Amino acid sequence: MKSIAKSNIIKAVIIALLIVPTMLLFQSSQLKGDKDLKIGKKAPMTSTNLTGVNGNSYNLDKLTQENGLIVIFSCNTCPFVVGSDGFEGWEKQYNEIYKTAQENDMGVVLVNSNEAKRTGVDSQVEMKKRAEDNAYKMPYVVDTDSKLANAFGAKTTPHAFILDKDKKLVYKGSIDNSWDTKKTELKTYLYNAIANLAEGKTIEENSTAPRGCSIKRTK
Repeated sequence: MKSIAKSNIIKAVIIALLIVPTMLLFQSSQLKGDKDLKIGKKAPMTSTNLTGVNGNSYNLDKLTQENGLIVIFSCNTCPFVVGSDGFEGWEKQYNEIYKTAQENDMGVVLVNSNEAKRTGVDSQVEMKKRAEDNAYKMPYVVDTDSKLANAFGAKTTPHAFILDKDKKLVYKGSIDNSWDTKKTELKTYLYNAIANLAEGKTIEENSTAPRGCSIKRTK
């Protein structure tokens, strides 16, 4: 009997050793934004207030217009945002995206989730300077503790999400494929999605791989 009991204890310990690391890995993946918001699902945290660089408070509910809202996770220094020798950076398109969105009755917001750099290059002071230097026309808001990025499953800067008027996700991914030096044609994913949504058409390419720098989380 003692032998059987001892065997059962050993089995229990082995199972625990296998399960605990798996649970920790799962929890870690959630913190890193590995749980993606799925196409067709309603966006989370739409009523959560986020502070803009101008000191005003915004939330996704209020920013959503007649045809929806574009949420772009961005930052102040990533070469995919600000540009580099080999790529001009998507930041150059931000105001054009805003213009296109306005023409199609959609809102736009830029979200900075780089909490690990909040006391440095992605501080609210530096965000305000970035917005002013580049004449951002849309709100640029702070995502404290990367909570919105985690809820959306945002991975990179930039990473674009389009919500319809009901705040359901209809597109996520890259702005376009201009980063790809081997491309045979320019594919304007985000602009195509905006046009299709405004016209009530199906967005065929509704999910593309995001390209950019990883969001700098603290956990």
